[in-house]
Amino acid sequence: MANNLATKSIDPLLVYDVNQDAVQKFIETHPNARAASSPGDIAEQAATVITMLPESSHVESVYKAMRDAVDKDSILVDSSTIDADVSRRVAADIMSKNATAFDAPVSGGTLGANAGTLTFMVGAPSLESFEKVKPVLCHMGHNVVYCGCNGSGQVAKLCNNMLLGISMIGVSEAMLLGTRLGMDAHLLASILNTSTGRCWSSDTYNPHPGVIPTAPSGKDYKGGFSNKLMAKDLRIAMKAAKDASADPVLGTVAAQIYNQLSVTKDFDSLDFSSVYKVYFKNKIDR
Repeated sequence: MANNLATKSIDPLLVYDVNQDAVQKFIETHPNARAASSPGDIAEQAATVITMLPESSHVESVYKAMRDAVDKDSILVDSSTIDADVSRRVAADIMSKNATAFDAPVSGGTLGANAGTLTFMVGAPSLESFEKVKPVLCHMGHNVVYCGCNGSGQVAKLCNNMLLGISMIGVSEAMLLGTRLGMDAHLLASILNTSTGRCWSSDTYNPHPGVIPTAPSGKDYKGGFSNKLMAKDLRIAMKAAKDASADPVLGTVAAQIYNQLSVTKDFDSLDFSSVYKVYFKNKIDR
């Protein structure tokens, strides 16, 4: 995402991360980028700030660090996937300082991030404010969607990721069944991808090794979206479901599977498509 901002925007880009080696490597390859010393430093110097963090607690901490530096000209966009209530609370606090806050979680995975084809699900104070921030997000995504008021982007993202977890498990089961019954994995995937079983987990991110060489499954499930993060998103989705008096049966099963993966040695940091590896090797007692 930062690479696309650096290459497509004419404005200077400030970057900060707790991984200073990653920051140094980035600024060495992007002439218009320079390192900031802290989130507060970025908020003091930049009119538009985009954050992407693992969990709600990290967002709250970073926004607290930026709070005193923002003013009426500040635009803060959080692309983390977190609890919608936390997102609304953080936005309200920032807007009490007369700044403008957005929740804009993304979908498309590492492939979409690299290609600049992400979908942004945006919660905004108004449609007018959404239109002002949209051009910046278009540097990183093809689909930038106004979902409604602050927090709405998080609601859309949680629903999407619950479905994503369910579909990845379903594709893994289908691919395993077909190959164990003698089907060639590439042929089976091509049939699924031109039939009613088609979905992103099959045609873009297939979990069977080698079917899509650029997917994490073709790289021993390294990189990508970790089982830890999928488990976190599904926990948030299950909390939201409970608060809404909903009972997502398949979502609950998916949450249980990914929660177990997230605490299993050698699987916690692997891409979430490695759930196929679990089925294939039967390493986890489900």
